[in-house]
Amino acid sequence: MQDILVGRLMSSPVRTVSPDTLVEDAANVMLEEGIGSVVVADEDNQLCGILTSTDFVQIVAERKPKDQTPVERYMTTDVVTAGAQDPVVEAAETMIENDIHHLPVVSDVDGVIGIVTTTDLAAYVSKLEPATA
Repeated sequence: MQDILVGRLMSSPVRTVSPDTLVEDAANVMLEEGIGSVVVADEDNQLCGILTSTDFVQIVAERKPKDQTPVERYMTTDVVTAGAQDPVVEAAETMIENDIHHLPVVSDVDGVIGIVTTTDLAAYVSKLEPATA
């Protein structure tokens, strides 16, 4: 498989929310846009965390949130990231090693610039491999 760089495969622009966004509002964004995560970024577009559909399982299991709960309470803060110039194979390996489905793409200059998901990787691979019956 010829490798391409993450920047070519990532979804951009990425849907971000601020740390003080209410979890209910973040959930509505994810449902309306048909996405499995929102990246949490500050006013300078610097990565703060990520909130995924998996996080919502925890929220429901804890019978929370109560009204007015910000996403920063539930977001993952030790976020594994990639750069736009990273090879896609490395990004896929990172996702497997860390058991994650969403990999924010960040730039030192611009902050959050995109995201690579397992769906993006599956779409890429499906275009490379001919379908067999």
